[in-house]
Amino acid sequence: MHLTIVGSGYVGLVTGTCFANTGNHVTCLDINDERVAMMQRGECPIFEPGLSELMTLNIKGDRLHFTSDQAAAYADGELIFICVGTPTGPDGRSDLSAVMAVAKAIGEAIESGTCKVDHPVIVVKSTVPVGTTAKVRDVISSITNKPFSVADNPEFLKEGDAIKDFQEPDRVVCGIEDDRGRELLTRLYDPYVSTANPLMFMDVESSEMVKYASNAMLAAKISFINEIARITEYYGADIARVREGMCADKRIGDKFLNPGLGYGGSCFPKDTLAVIEMGQDSGIPCLLNEAVHEVNQAQRTWFLNRILSHWNGDVSGRHFAFWGLAFKPRTDDVREAPAKTIIEGLLERGATVTAFDPIAEETFKAYGLDINYVQDMYEACSGADALVVCTEWSEFRQPEFSQMQAQLKEPVIFDGRNVYHDMALHEKGFVYYSVGRKGVHETATA
Repeated sequence: MHLTIVGSGYVGLVTGTCFANTGNHVTCLDINDERVAMMQRGECPIFEPGLSELMTLNIKGDRLHFTSDQAAAYADGELIFICVGTPTGPDGRSDLSAVMAVAKAIGEAIESGTCKVDHPVIVVKSTVPVGTTAKVRDVISSITNKPFSVADNPEFLKEGDAIKDFQEPDRVVCGIEDDRGRELLTRLYDPYVSTANPLMFMDVESSEMVKYASNAMLAAKISFINEIARITEYYGADIARVREGMCADKRIGDKFLNPGLGYGGSCFPKDTLAVIEMGQDSGIPCLLNEAVHEVNQAQRTWFLNRILSHWNGDVSGRHFAFWGLAFKPRTDDVREAPAKTIIEGLLERGATVTAFDPIAEETFKAYGLDINYVQDMYEACSGADALVVCTEWSEFRQPEFSQMQAQLKEPVIFDGRNVYHDMALHEKGFVYYSVGRKGVHETATA
């Protein structure tokens, strides 16, 4: 099949590359000429394990192409996927301007004959509020009377595991309006689905809502366990034991129930706010989702206050080492990263920071914070009053504690991801703070 992918950001590039890998001819359209040139050279503009290698394989196989030429991109697209960004605007609402601009361009391509395909299917893969796919259809219909169909096909990719998620999906959800959309999407997704991992067809509005409902539930689980962790710690219990007993209930399970610094990245924050927006627009306030968002934001402040309280609120002149800047491991995504909030809070109070992240240094630098970056995790600890762990990268899990202790000015660790075991660190002479653990703060000294 001939596919056009509009937008070569995270979703578009993963989608296009994976579809090419099952034998389709894919053209990725992007308005950024520099980015296009980079991808044409086989250079991957984002960090995602396995993506660069898969890109190279399919470029060499002449199945994956990149262009900024709309005429070339739309010419043969039987399925045209809209994969542009829908960022949250200053008012908390999804910015759909890019989606609508693409819809207009597609309508013009169909009307002018630039798109040579009889009856193309336009698929919205960007995460959009319910009703957006219908608006895309209306924009195109206002430009051309030639036949086309629209569909919605939400993505469920986890950063760091996107290739596996795409190739081995739990489910593929497609919102369709006619048999043409069903026929082409069935052919396209046949290599990826099975009885256990089904291809689900439904109305477009339900498909759009599935994405938000799924992410809202996962975000709620994260905020729930963080709130419980704070209560657990206050009463002298241990969140590890509480979680163990709770997650043994098969109705609850154990996914997304790890206490820490809360969620970040491009999906959960944006999608939770979008659900709140839809509730406001409908007159049905989404009180639970509002609370999920508030708890998530408060978790960062709670952890920052934990750091401050060790020095009775005064960190002026203190120096901190940070391990991890990305919002989660296996990605360079720093959008809504907890590390940013915590670092900003320390800088505002007169502290200094040296940070190490194995992947996300360059993306974090875009924030313009006045901190020092180093290329070695132990070097980051040199002369620091404490170490703050914000991302659970694998290389942080079993460090040389003696080397850490030798580098740190004070043997103090604030572990925002519960990477280590508290008793083991106390025995090694560390003052150790984590999230929701029993009595870990009692040995702290001001």
